[in-house]
Order: sequence, then C-alpha cells, then structure tokens
Amino acid sequence: MIDLHAHSSASDGTEPPAGVVASAVAAGLAVVALTDHDTTLGWAEATDAARAVGITLVPGIEVSCSRRHRSVHLLAYLPDPADPVLVAELEQARDSRESRLDRMVARMAADGLPVSVESVRAEVEPGATAGRPHIADALVRAGAVADRDEAFARWLGDTSPYYVSHYAPDPVRAVEVVRAAGGVPVVAHPLSRTRTGVVTDDLLEELAAAGLAGIEARHRDHDPAAVRHLTDVARRLDLVVTGSSDYHGEGKPNRLGENTTDPEVLERIEALATGTEVVRP
Repeated sequence: MIDLHAHSSASDGTEPPAGVVASAVAAGLAVVALTDHDTTLGWAEATDAARAVGITLVPGIEVSCSRRHRSVHLLAYLPDPADPVLVAELEQARDSRESRLDRMVARMAADGLPVSVESVRAEVEPGATAGRPHIADALVRAGAVADRDEAFARWLGDTSPYYVSHYAPDPVRAVEVVRAAGGVPVVAHPLSRTRTGVVTDDLLEELAAAGLAGIEARHRDHDPAAVRHLTDVARRLDLVVTGSSDYHGEGKPNRLGENTTDPEVLERIEALATGTEVVRP
C-alpha cells in the first residue's frame, strides 16, 4: 500500500518523523510520504528510519497557499530541499505563521481563554512549523476542550473572531516554484470544506496550465461524489489521481492507509521529479 500524505511533529503531527515511519510499517504500508507543512525538517530523520526498517519513503512538503483569502494546500513531492526560491517561500510562510500565532494567542488570552504564548510554544517541537493545531493542543492540555476538533469548532476556525491570516503564496506561484525546484505538485483535498476553501474546477484548470501534476481525490474529507468528480477532472486535464490518509498521529482521526495511491501513479510522480529521489531500503 502507498500513502502519500502524512505529518510528523516537524509540523502539526504528534509523532516524530521516525515514529511516523514506524506507524507506517505497523499499518502494513510499503510506501509512505512525509509531507509536513512548509518544511523539510523531518526528512533526514525519516530517511534514516525508513532505511532501518525497510520501507520506501517519498520526501515531500505540504505548501500552504491562499487565493482570495481562501486556503489551498499543495503537496510537493521530491523537490530539491536546497532550491533557493523554494527555501525562501517556505521561510517566509513559517515566519508569518510565528507572528500570526502570537497575535491569535493574545486575542484569546485577552478574552480569558486559558492560553499564553508560553503554553502554546511548549507544544511546538524545536524548529517545527507552528500552527493553529498547537494552540488547540495547549487548550486541550489546559482542559478547555477535549480535542483539536473541538478547539477548531469553537475558537480556531477561519470564521473565528480570533483568526489571523498569515502569508501564503498564490497556488499558481506555488506550483511554479515547486516545478522549478524539480518537485511534483499535487493539490491536496481540494473539495474539503473543513480543511481548506473548496477549490473550483476553474482553479484546477489554472493550476494544471501552470504545471500541476495531480489531484488528491481519495481523501477522508471527500464523499464518493467528490471522488468521482475529481477523478473526472483529473482525466480531462491529464493529471494523476492520488489517495492519502493525511495522517497526523493522535492529532486527527485519520489513519495511515485508509486511502491509498496506485503504484503506477507513484511511478509517474518519480518520472516527473528531478529535485530529489525516493528513498528505498
């Protein structure tokens, strides 16, 4: 089985990169991709772990993008992690997330919610990409909510009075940057109403013209009708179709291997990539 979307504690997952690899083996996967938000921090640890346990690793990134104040997520497989333009984009996004986190926490604390900059920072692994899930974890630890889902539903959603935007590139620019870095861009969960703003067919066509390679159609947030629609769009635009779990450890209910990608799709992704290589045992 091939699962091309998983997160570690290098961003908002709850397991270290080696732990994600171990969980992938336990789930019976043959291939797993590590795709933390806006960072390649976990690649080295995951690579060592994958070689040690005999599983294939696809190094990747989930790039946070935005179009007209609506979030779009782009999976970037096998880019060159040292590409200067890609590195600059990721650094700008992470820096913006840091300042955004402090402003959100300040607003929440002013209204009496049991969070502080210190309590939220304590939830972020050193060097990891900070985000709203870490505020949620601080709220859980303080006993204010039961889990991340409740925290987002009550206080951390895009329509919350505590919401603060952060820098994110336009998705067309992100596709172009990933391609220039030798990576393979695949739009993540485009019809999810809980994780991002819904990506329209027009935007998918625009992204395809810019170099998009695929659509993550099989995902927990997509019902059967959405999967059929996205598969039809991918066929029309000559894009690959992937399936993934979007695993976050204990941070979300998503389970490794609950949606998978066909081997021939991974072969096509590898053939398109010039930035870095798949890690095989």
